[in-house]
Amino acid sequence: MPADPSIDCVELGHMDYRSALELQHRIVAARIEGRLNRDLLLLLEHPPVFTLGRRGGKDHLCVSENFLKQKSVNLVHVERGGDITYHGPGQLVGYPIIRLRDRRLTVTDYVATMETIMQKTAERWGVELTQDERNRGVWLGNNKMGSIGIALRKGVSFHGFAFNATLDLKPFSWINPCGLEGVGVTRLADHTDEVVSMDNVRETVKTHFSRVLSVQLRSMPAQTLARF
Repeated sequence: MPADPSIDCVELGHMDYRSALELQHRIVAARIEGRLNRDLLLLLEHPPVFTLGRRGGKDHLCVSENFLKQKSVNLVHVERGGDITYHGPGQLVGYPIIRLRDRRLTVTDYVATMETIMQKTAERWGVELTQDERNRGVWLGNNKMGSIGIALRKGVSFHGFAFNATLDLKPFSWINPCGLEGVGVTRLADHTDEVVSMDNVRETVKTHFSRVLSVQLRSMPAQTLARF
């Protein structure tokens, strides 16, 4: 059966990281069990949090956990790929929950697709980003503007991408981002004379998500997810 040409998009505003992770787990389970027969894209922002992926120990955390507690920043271990990264307000996070084989996507294709969506988004503000197959994400020179970390459960993707739009970059100085030494982190707002609003970034990401994946995004109320 061909994949549904549309994907439901749910905008969740600001959501605690652990709550969003639990929601993803419930939706993925519903997708696998057939209680949900459609792919979803969740768009949101997180309060300040560091997450450690499957390759992540605390070796790349440059401050103490007590320091993080004083700053009210959580530290969460998760099952996505990658090492350590930071999420915070002003960073648009996308969690596509997609059965990859239905859309004839390999994992490599899927990762490159998300990178392309972030590249196209930055181009709206005249910023040209690059991809690097050795270090996934999107880059402006030696500085990362967007990160990717995914997980798969029985062929269904979750976790996803994080695009730095307007967020405070200071917490990135407390880590070696994604476990990489000698690289920096940047944000869209520092490379354009235009005002960068999260509303515009979100709408631009939605536009290019549709175009790059050749799907129609259908708006779905967040309340609909309560059934999972």
